[in-house]
Amino acid sequence: MNPSVTRSAPRFTRDALAERVRAFRGKRVLVVGDVILDRYLWGRAARVSPEAPVLVVDVEREEFRLGGAANVAHNVASLGAVPVLFGVRGADIAATSLAALLRERGVDPEVGLVEDGTRRTTQKTRIIAQQQQVLRADEENREPLADSVRASLWTRLEASLSGADAVILSDYGKGVLSGPLLEQLLPALSRRGVPTAVDPREEQFHHYKGVTVITPNVKEASEAWGRRLRSDVDLAEAGFGLRERLAATSVLITRGEAGMSLFDDDGHTHIPTKAREVYDVTGAGDTVVATIGAALAARAPLAEACVLANHAAGLVVAHLGTAAATADELIASLDDVNETGGANRG
Repeated sequence: MNPSVTRSAPRFTRDALAERVRAFRGKRVLVVGDVILDRYLWGRAARVSPEAPVLVVDVEREEFRLGGAANVAHNVASLGAVPVLFGVRGADIAATSLAALLRERGVDPEVGLVEDGTRRTTQKTRIIAQQQQVLRADEENREPLADSVRASLWTRLEASLSGADAVILSDYGKGVLSGPLLEQLLPALSRRGVPTAVDPREEQFHHYKGVTVITPNVKEASEAWGRRLRSDVDLAEAGFGLRERLAATSVLITRGEAGMSLFDDDGHTHIPTKAREVYDVTGAGDTVVATIGAALAARAPLAEACVLANHAAGLVVAHLGTAAATADELIASLDDVNETGGANRG
């Protein structure tokens, strides 16, 4: 594909996009990846420790939220689709808290989460003082799953493939989405014609062959392509090049306040960011891939799925920490959509 070729913009009306969001309801989306429990300690910092030159935070409250693939599943549920979550948890207190929170958010923790007593449930603790994060402490394992655990996960996952409308792979580098599992999963999805959306880790790019859409940010795309993307020409070269290298249907590079760039058979589509106050980008990638997965399950064209994901991400970055947009909120955010849906072809 020649990135210099100019193509007409796709035309999306507000009503058509809203109807697509309504079509998410009931679609079955498998979410496979690294589940994370996010723990927040909120307080105030008014003094320095006498033991070391660090702030002392007087903790006033504790809050748990879903992270990683668990947050993706939460976003899918919030949008009205039916998530089925697959991953690994430990046999610890964090696992109990994770399961309870999943149930509260409409995600069944029993179908696809395999317990591994040799691993810790991934937990990230963030200490927040005066609305600013001052420290993060991670408890996790990063090594690939043991063969027996991976086999158990694959057995559960394989049994659910026949009823899947789409699959989302959420890779946070905690060992679930290893090469051996992907070598089983991706060909099975291809044979069934199930669309697949991937939120990748750059070191895993070579494993994601033949997926429908892969959604790296600029840093991840730069690492995967092998050099920094300094210009639009670099961006297009990497987008089309990664697509060819992976034999993927499309590559979506998310660019923060610069928007998103989709590279597919129709060329390069730039989707500008919806103007909003950005409070915290934590979890925005989860929202993007969840919305794209739900849209693909509802048989949306890729450019339309990305426009919807752009609006959903604009909603969640207005909140501190991970968040999820509801279908009603997403539909309401479409009120300013113009006849091209904010997407430009180039």
